[in-house]
Amino acid sequence: MNNLLWLIPALPLAGFLTLAFAGNRMSRTWIAAIGSGSVSLSAIITLIIGINFLIHPPVSGNYSQTLWTWMQVGSFNPKVTLFLDALSLVFTFVITFIGALIHIYSVGFMADDKDYSRYFAAMNLFVFSMLLLVLANDLLLLYLGWEGVGLCSYLLIGFWYEHPDNGYAARKAFIMTRIGDTAMAIGLFVIFYQFGTLVIPDVLAKAPALWHQGAALATVTALLLLAGGLGKSAQLPLQTWLPDAMAGPSPVSALIHAATMVTAGVYLIARVHVIFQLSPITQMTIAVIGAATLFIAGFSALTQYDIKKVLAYSTISQIGYMFLALGVGAWTTAIFHFMIHAFFKALLFLAAGAVIAALNEEHNMFKMGGLKTKLPVIFWTFLIGSASLAALPLISAGFYSKDQILWYAWAGQRGTPLLWLTALLGAFITAAYTTRMMILTFWGKAKTEISHQPGKLMTIPMIILAFFSLFAGFIELPDNFGHFTLFSDLLQHSLPKTILKSTVNSELLFQLLASLATFTGIYLAYILYYKQPIYIQKLKQTAAIRALYQFWLSGWGFDKLYDVLIVKPITVIANVNKNDVIDKLYQGIENMTTSLYRSLSFTQSGSLRWYIMGLVIGAIIILGIQIIL
Repeated sequence: MNNLLWLIPALPLAGFLTLAFAGNRMSRTWIAAIGSGSVSLSAIITLIIGINFLIHPPVSGNYSQTLWTWMQVGSFNPKVTLFLDALSLVFTFVITFIGALIHIYSVGFMADDKDYSRYFAAMNLFVFSMLLLVLANDLLLLYLGWEGVGLCSYLLIGFWYEHPDNGYAARKAFIMTRIGDTAMAIGLFVIFYQFGTLVIPDVLAKAPALWHQGAALATVTALLLLAGGLGKSAQLPLQTWLPDAMAGPSPVSALIHAATMVTAGVYLIARVHVIFQLSPITQMTIAVIGAATLFIAGFSALTQYDIKKVLAYSTISQIGYMFLALGVGAWTTAIFHFMIHAFFKALLFLAAGAVIAALNEEHNMFKMGGLKTKLPVIFWTFLIGSASLAALPLISAGFYSKDQILWYAWAGQRGTPLLWLTALLGAFITAAYTTRMMILTFWGKAKTEISHQPGKLMTIPMIILAFFSLFAGFIELPDNFGHFTLFSDLLQHSLPKTILKSTVNSELLFQLLASLATFTGIYLAYILYYKQPIYIQKLKQTAAIRALYQFWLSGWGFDKLYDVLIVKPITVIANVNKNDVIDKLYQGIENMTTSLYRSLSFTQSGSLRWYIMGLVIGAIIILGIQIIL
């Protein structure tokens, strides 16, 4: 079965190459068939390989397929080897399965776009790059996929490049993530210098033998890799690119937020978890960054007007939960929340895209309302996705994954009361902004008339995602709900088991507190945005509240801070450097040449008498010089 591994990334790559070179000469039917068909076939092959993996688990715990040797430089001979274990199987399933649904949705959503083939070509390249990243057996191949993902995000965020703001958003995403990528590249050099290889299983096997726990070099390496993860996964302090990335088409947002780019950082940390385990300081840093990010992004989501920006800040916040889980050592829980989050976040972005399209590109939730009966399929699927995002107890998949993170933030070996309290407050805020988004969009008086209903190509993927947003959580149940651990049992072949403290409280108590936080958030938003909206108006009249509201709306002022501390100083230095000595030398040569030209052109008057006089004067000067000499 491992002989089929190469087909998983090869099919989207073939789709990209076909559309890139021949797409302009194809009909829209063929473009859609190649674009979505190649990713769908990849998803089917992943399912076949995955089922075989589960029924007949390989003795080594993984499938591996070497395709060729990439280069041969001395002892450095990296190979293009694909590697599928339980961890990469989960990611591959999410990328191909959700990627296929997003592609099918795109056939309807982008039907009237003039750059139909360019869109599907870039989407296929995006899926291929992410598959290369998660299936890579060595860190060099992983880094190739890592950079491919960054390139594709630039191409797709700026897809509608005619608008200058879209180009700015694409450049911002590209530059911000390059900061983390540079640190990660340095980390890879350190790993190769230390271990003489970039093959991931070999590095993970050698690391505990070479580095003791807490070793300085282990911490430096882990921090460098973490910086790469922070950039790609939009975590503090490199989170500011993601809200602006909403400039791209809605299916692109769904792909970035659910199945590709922002999950790359989570995957990297989980993939090389041994290095992070050797650096407890870095692991605690991950937990603190995750907790701080989910807290900050949650408050920003609470104040946004644009429905897609609410979801963007929500993604930053939910990835923060995953980082928190990784930091406290709940490795499988982080991946479980990644998978559940992928289902409901893809659903929410696709549904939001359908709402925006039906309202003639209206993004402002305060200009929506009353869509509950006018767009019933979107309403019900959006409601299910929102319930999962808010972690509505018992009936939503999001409850089972987020509840585990809250529990391990307290009871895990590295958990602390402060981390748990921050995560609990985040759960309250998540429920509040999710309810606010639902009420403003679907309840109340309609403020904008809908232009059309979404077609089946758009609604069927949403219905499938809604099913998984409800029921996917039942594959991993907590101890007091039957202790059904199918997901963590699978992943514990690749990731360490979560260790609890020696003395822990009742899990039921923490589940009740988490449920109370969720219901309180829902109720508060219901009162403020539906039952008694006058309270919000009164609050906004208070100067301090208005200032705080604007502060959160601007994403806690990070853009302005970076503008003052980094962008403007660099601009000033660039302007000064523009007039440096070298430039003056070139300017002098140019001035001298111009002067010489003007002087010589004066002699080209076209007058015969003037030329004769010049010859006479020249002859006199030459004779005079000869006489003198």
